[in-house]
Amino acid sequence: MAHGTAPALPAPPAAVLPATRLPVSVPPVGGRRVDLPGATFLMGNEDAHAVPGDGEGPIREVYVDAFSIDAFAVTNARFASFAEATGFVTDAERFGWSYVCARFLPAELRRLARRAPQTPWWCAVPGASWRQPEGPGSGLDGRADHPVTHMSWADADAFCRWDGGRLPTEAEWEYAARGGSTGWRYPWGNELEPGGEIRCNIWQGSFPVKNTRADGYLSTVPVDMYEPNGFGLYNVVGNVWEWCADWFSPDWHLTASTRDPKGPRSGQTRAMRGGSHMCHGSYCNRYRVAARSSNTPDSSAGNLGFRCARPFAGVPMS
Repeated sequence: MAHGTAPALPAPPAAVLPATRLPVSVPPVGGRRVDLPGATFLMGNEDAHAVPGDGEGPIREVYVDAFSIDAFAVTNARFASFAEATGFVTDAERFGWSYVCARFLPAELRRLARRAPQTPWWCAVPGASWRQPEGPGSGLDGRADHPVTHMSWADADAFCRWDGGRLPTEAEWEYAARGGSTGWRYPWGNELEPGGEIRCNIWQGSFPVKNTRADGYLSTVPVDMYEPNGFGLYNVVGNVWEWCADWFSPDWHLTASTRDPKGPRSGQTRAMRGGSHMCHGSYCNRYRVAARSSNTPDSSAGNLGFRCARPFAGVPMS
């Protein structure tokens, strides 16, 4: 889904990209951080849910140094503060378009939009960006506390640096997402909906034609929805894919050091973790703590977001 290889689209008129100012009374949800001590954990997955070629396995002992990580994905409100303070322009805004799920678009826009050849449920929509998640006519009303979307890796990296942090490594992300558990498929256990209770925001219904909104939402949900994991992190699976610092490789870890690994020195795509509101068991069963995926650093879409990590600064958890 690289911007460099997707269909060329004309840049929209400037009026399509209005300045985004969220109500000042809305608090920038998501500033809470979780301090995690250095520790060894079991990373990876070898069960039947592992996606061939993603490099989830083998299960191995990995040590990560102490670090801090956001309890929440970065919200629209937090990113708006960054954009207003710095004048930052995202990759989607510079390119003049981004990918939006066809199901979320008005019929006319859906009919006119160009589709991604291998994934026709993605429409390349002129004017779509974090400011207008579904393109012209959409906005952020009621979504200040939702995760910011249409984020490229470069956008996420820029925000984290401005905020005094960085993107987490894959090892840090998985350690934090597991919440102290060992071997669980999800942050809460091995059953997706224990007792019929929805625990994360993924596609409900028949992908990609019908979303039943069983959780009450068509796309993203507030970053503090659902119960946190054992470390106090929210929505580490589902809602939005979260960029990691690492270049992606399906096999680099097979011979690399297991002490605070930081991924290959170079690559073509960057790692993403956690799955999104568009994941479904029939197509993208990657809403699991060990699941991996990747995308080119300039790619953006309506399900790409992030959370920040930073040096350890607190009292170790007991």
